[in-house]
Amino acid sequence: MRISIRHQLSVTPPPGTANAVLQLLLTPQSGPTQTVESWSVEMEGIGNAGGFTDAFGNIAHLVNQSRPEGALAVTAMGVVTTTDRHGVLGRVGREPVPALYKRITPLTKASASLYGKFRGSKESRLDVLHGLMARVGELLGTDEPTAAQSQSQMAADGSQSQSQGNVGEGKPHVGATGYAHAFIGGARALDIPARYVTGYLVGAEDGQTSFHAWAEAYDEALGWIGFDPLLQLCPTDRHVRLAAGLDALGAQPVRAVPAGDGVRDVEVSVEALA
Repeated sequence: MRISIRHQLSVTPPPGTANAVLQLLLTPQSGPTQTVESWSVEMEGIGNAGGFTDAFGNIAHLVNQSRPEGALAVTAMGVVTTTDRHGVLGRVGREPVPALYKRITPLTKASASLYGKFRGSKESRLDVLHGLMARVGELLGTDEPTAAQSQSQMAADGSQSQSQGNVGEGKPHVGATGYAHAFIGGARALDIPARYVTGYLVGAEDGQTSFHAWAEAYDEALGWIGFDPLLQLCPTDRHVRLAAGLDALGAQPVRAVPAGDGVRDVEVSVEALA
């Protein structure tokens, strides 16, 4: 599927800031499931930005802003062609060892009610992971939200609307971020490497689209495999992969220091091209 994307964000540093630094994780890479035809990131100072590959294999940019006034606009846009591989990325080069993604973070602590039934399972790891995805759906619900709901529940700064406590306890009101964190927490509790992924999703049947999040888990035979617990499926050609990390905090598309009023999504347009 050929997909056009335009993502506009706004960052507002605190008044009187002498110097602001922004880290951008807004550049997708070509890989087994997608080919980036064209892509650009636009904002004041991007021409002098430092580009590098971060510890998780993401393309990152550091942008300095001297004495910024008011909101800073960031726009990422381009065209990506995707291929449905039933979620299988395999083993991708220039990435950290999978064991790095066994680390449990505050956002990925899971309740035993989520993963307990899979402890000591004789099933294959792939079957366990599909069972875990279904279990997340049982605990959190499986209704697919509209694009607007998904965006409001997962802000560009990685924050989410979620009740307090470990993921998997009760039925908190969460978006894609909460579902991904629940799956990742359960996988790591079972000693399975799992990571948080940001990206874009071509909309449901009503045509709505959103900035999205899902998870990837590691299988010794197949390598990395994507799981979208909110939609209860492995990523398809509707998904465009952007960045990965231990959780939403580490993979947020824009991080600013000092933080100020945070990062806000202004507009996300994702559509399939003929």
